[in-house]
Amino acid sequence: MQRNIVRTPEAPAAIGPYSQAIVVNVGFKQMVFCSGQIALDPATGEMIQGGVAEQTRRVLDNLGAVLASTGARFSDIAKTTIFLQNMDDFAAVNAVYGERFMHDPPARSTVAVAKLPKGALVEIEAIAIF
Repeated sequence: MQRNIVRTPEAPAAIGPYSQAIVVNVGFKQMVFCSGQIALDPATGEMIQGGVAEQTRRVLDNLGAVLASTGARFSDIAKTTIFLQNMDDFAAVNAVYGERFMHDPPARSTVAVAKLPKGALVEIEAIAIF
């Protein structure tokens, strides 16, 4: 099995020993395993200002940049996992998330966690097939 490492300057660089994504060929398709994205500005590597809605938009922008670098799109995502610092933010995150997945959304899990890197309020990871 061949694995291709994804590195794009359009999304934040990894802040630890992991890749932005891994692409694996499966028959005539490709699977993209995207690492969780938090609301880092790709240019500065710093957390953006704002609340959970603003952070969710940045997270999805970062995720979209990783996908685009592989040739995948949001419509190719089969599964996402959302990690929330506070489950009370679910409705706000869900509203922004719904803007990107208006038709035929992927399977999804949402979990509350004790803490996220760099004090993030939300993190999203994804698996795409195209």
